[in-house]
Amino acid sequence: MRTPQVVVVMGVAGTGKTTIGPLLAARLGVPYAEGDDFHPQANIDKMTAGTPLEDADRWPWLDAIGRWAHGRAGLGGVVSSSALKRSYRDRLRAEAPGAVFVHLTGSRELIESRMSQRQGHFMPTALLDSQFATLQPLQADEAGVAVDVSGSPEEITERAAEALAAFAAASA
Repeated sequence: MRTPQVVVVMGVAGTGKTTIGPLLAARLGVPYAEGDDFHPQANIDKMTAGTPLEDADRWPWLDAIGRWAHGRAGLGGVVSSSALKRSYRDRLRAEAPGAVFVHLTGSRELIESRMSQRQGHFMPTALLDSQFATLQPLQADEAGVAVDVSGSPEEITERAAEALAAFAAASA
């Protein structure tokens, strides 16, 4: 399978970006970057306190992810980012025009259940409603695929890889 320049694994908190991202990167044979690692400490502090980020908070974070993606142009890579709004994805594409998005989707109940089981993450389940309220799913003119998050991480990764392969074949 031809690897896109960069794959951005996106979705609301709790969809499995941090789990699926590295698995997908390994499957594609490219490096993985954890989007949360690009957050400035002020963003982490805000989310830890249960306060949703505003767009002004997100711009520097998205720019840092975009710079990483730009540096992977022609080499490929996988990075996680909630990328909930079209404007956020547009900002990432401005830096990395060849980026392809994998939108991890699932029911609110499933995602909340998974969030409540994870440990050591700064994003509380209390912010899940704000994530869903902000979410603007991929639009038909955006390079990307939607992948359901039910099942095991390996099953989700397989669906993502197959969807990316089909997308690449249709785009060729």
